Amino acid sequence: MTEQIYELWRRMEQGWALGDGDLFASVFSEDVDFVTVRGEELFGRRAVALGHGTLFAGPYRDTKLTAEISLIRPLTDGISIVHVTSSIAPAGITTHAQAVVVQRDDVCEIAAFHNMIPKGQ
Repeated sequence: MTEQIYELWRRMEQGWALGDGDLFASVFSEDVDFVTVRGEELFGRRAVALGHGTLFAGPYRDTKLTAEISLIRPLTDGISIVHVTSSIAPAGITTHAQAVVVQRDDVCEIAAFHNMIPKGQ
């Protein structure tokens, strides 16, 4: 499952680089619970795709997301907690996320995602 988890964030980075909200959101489950850095709650992959599509067309146009996974902790077979630090360039923003990754029918996806900007950023 570890390699599949790394692949989720590579696809997320690719979607960001292309400014493609649908590709970015494709790593999330259809019923994902997503908390943005502003504390907004998005419910479902479609909401994540639309929200990020707006960001990519506006303030984050032509930016790059680079993610670094610092923790993968299996909780049970097919469920892991993942911690990720991401940088957005050239905006100079760093975020930290905690995600719940689930494996269903040999496919990994993010079922819950909480993203924040660390204090002092």
